[in-house]
Amino acid sequence: MGIALDISYLKEHEKEELRVQKLESLGVLAGGIAHDFNNILTGIMGNISLAKMSLDDTHKSYKALVGAEKASVRATELARQLLTFARGGEPVKNVVSLQHLANETMSLVLHGSNVRGVVDIPDSIHAIEADEGQISQAFHNIIINATQAMPGGGVLTVSARNETLAGRNSMALPPGPYICLAFTDEGCGISDTDLEKIFDPYFTTKVSGNGLGLASTHSIISRHGGHISVSSLVDKGATFTIHLPSIGETLPKCPTEPVTQTSKDHSGGSILVMDDEEMIRELTTGMLEEIGYHVTTCGAGSEAIRYYEAAKESGTPFSAVIMDLTIPGGMGGREAAEKILDIDPAARLIVSSGYSNDPIMSDYRTYGFTGAIAKPYRVNELAEMLRSALHDR
Repeated sequence: MGIALDISYLKEHEKEELRVQKLESLGVLAGGIAHDFNNILTGIMGNISLAKMSLDDTHKSYKALVGAEKASVRATELARQLLTFARGGEPVKNVVSLQHLANETMSLVLHGSNVRGVVDIPDSIHAIEADEGQISQAFHNIIINATQAMPGGGVLTVSARNETLAGRNSMALPPGPYICLAFTDEGCGISDTDLEKIFDPYFTTKVSGNGLGLASTHSIISRHGGHISVSSLVDKGATFTIHLPSIGETLPKCPTEPVTQTSKDHSGGSILVMDDEEMIRELTTGMLEEIGYHVTTCGAGSEAIRYYEAAKESGTPFSAVIMDLTIPGGMGGREAAEKILDIDPAARLIVSSGYSNDPIMSDYRTYGFTGAIAKPYRVNELAEMLRSALHDR
C-alpha cells in the first residue's frame, strides 16, 4: 500500500517565487538607472523640442530633429519598462472596467497595423481593482508581442470569463473571485525551450527587442495579486492567459459627462521651478519662457518654501510651482508641498520625477499636488500640464 501526493502545486509555487525574486533583484538596479536616465533624457528631449520651435518645418535641420526626437521617445520607453521592475512602483488601485480597458488598449496599439483585433468580453464580466495605467501597459506589451509574431497580418482575439478559484489551485493564488483573460494570436508560436524563459528579463527572440516587455508584464500582474501563463504550438500561435482578482460584480454604467473646453490662456504668469539638477532648471526655464511665463528657480525644497512665502507676502505670488519629487540630501517635493500648502492652501503645485512609477506620481492629489508630469517632458507637454493645473480651480 502506498500514498501518492500531488506536488504540482508546490512546484508551481516555487517556480513563481523564484521568478518574482529575480524580477525584484533587477528592480533594485533598474530604479536608480532609469531615474538618472530620465533626467538626462529630459535635457535631450527638451532641447530638441525647443530647437524645433525655432525652426520652420521646411528647414533642412528640422527633419534631423524629428528623427532625434523619435529616437529619444524610444529611449524613454526603455526607461519606463525598467521602472516597472523598480521597488516603490506599487499599483495605485481603482475599480476598473476590464472591457473598456481591453478595447481602448487594442484600438490604440493596433491602429495602422495589419493585425485585426477582436475583443470578445461580455458585459457580465466583473470589474477589477487595478492601477489602470499599469494594467494597460501589461496589455500593451502582450498585444505588441502578438503583432510582432504576425508580420504578415492575422487576428488577435481577447476573451474573458468570470472564475472562482478554490483554496488549492495550480497557480498558487488565494481562493476567491477572479477574471480569466486570454490573448490568442495566429502567429509563429513559441518553442518549448523559449516558453520556459519567456518572462525572464532581457530574454528575446526579436533582433530589435530589449526583452523587457513580457518580463514587465509578469511583474505588473504579480503586483496585482494575479498570475500569467502562456501556451503555444509552433506555427499555430500562442495564448497568454491572465488571472486577476475581481470585485465579484460588474461596474455600474455611468452616463458620460460632456467635456468642457476652455480657451483661457494662462501664459504670462510666474512659475517657481524646484529641481536639484542645474541642467533641468535651465532647460525648464527656457521652455517656460518660450511659452510666455516668468520663471524663478531653486535647488531644494527649503528654498522653494522661502521663495513662495516671500512672493506671497510681497503681493506677487507664484501662479504655480513645479517640484522635483526627490532631492538627494535635501527636502524633496512631498515635504516642501506640505509646508507650502500650510502657507497657501490654494497653491498650485505640480510634482515632477524621473521615477514615474512612484505612487505619489499616480496618486498626486492625495499628497496635495494639482498635477504631475513625468520626466522626460517636452515643451507641449509642459504647456498642457500648466494649462490644466492653472484652470483647475
